[in-house]
Amino acid sequence: MKPADVGIAVMVAVIWGLAFVASRIALNEFSPELMTTLRFAIAALPCLFLRKPDVPWPLLIAISSTLFLGQFLAQAFAIAHGVPVGLSSVVVQSQALFTIAFAAIAFGEMPTRPQVIGVGIAALGLLMICGTVGYDFSVAAFAILMICPISFAIGNLLLRQAHAAPMFDLFAWLCLSAAVPLAVLTLISNGPQPTWQALSHMSLTGLACVVCLGGVSTSIAYWLWGRLLRDYPAAQVVPFALLVPFVGSAASSIVFGETFGPLRLAGMVTVIGGIAVMLLSKRPKALPKVA
Repeated sequence: MKPADVGIAVMVAVIWGLAFVASRIALNEFSPELMTTLRFAIAALPCLFLRKPDVPWPLLIAISSTLFLGQFLAQAFAIAHGVPVGLSSVVVQSQALFTIAFAAIAFGEMPTRPQVIGVGIAALGLLMICGTVGYDFSVAAFAILMICPISFAIGNLLLRQAHAAPMFDLFAWLCLSAAVPLAVLTLISNGPQPTWQALSHMSLTGLACVVCLGGVSTSIAYWLWGRLLRDYPAAQVVPFALLVPFVGSAASSIVFGETFGPLRLAGMVTVIGGIAVMLLSKRPKALPKVA
């Protein structure tokens, strides 16, 4: 990779790691539904100037519902109900485990031996983290958080069907497809009056957080990531995502004073180690075609 693109990949990982902290701060002012709605409404603004990509509406909605709506709404609910920000950043990245598993089930893409080992290591780490549930957050909150990597993995596989669409245009319309049902959900669950109250009394800090989440972490970062995946093999780009949980955990420790017990810390490191094995393992070379 070119040095400039390496810098972009690192920058995207840092942005995504810091986004967990911004989410936690924004949730002090907004409900999970409203914060997620604002995130995608801001990220969908380019739709005012971009035509819808040539992707069928059912597929567009399916990708949006999993990759964006399901993942980030569950993440917001889990953080709002006490799941530590650093731990959330680690669990979300375990999507690599579920992506490989679902690809094997749905498409018959059998994982390589290193990937199987990586899946086992990551699964062991998640079990270690499960052993710490109930001390500072509930089992229900952790169960909600586990929706994130599962939804993320399904969205990854659905996204394959739209690989030919312009990346920036596609992600803008995915955000719009998520923002509309989220707005309806917010009005139903929170009520029009409390929703307006939260918006009208928004602080500069809250505004800055949702703008960063929508405009920077979602719109710009996903576009840059998609561009890197277009220009380079996934094996060169995806490992940079390993930086996300490290940035998220470090930032949470600095901003919120978040600490981890020995078992939870060991589980987090184990999960990241398993993901590293999965992402850094080489895929088997395709056999040459026989004439």
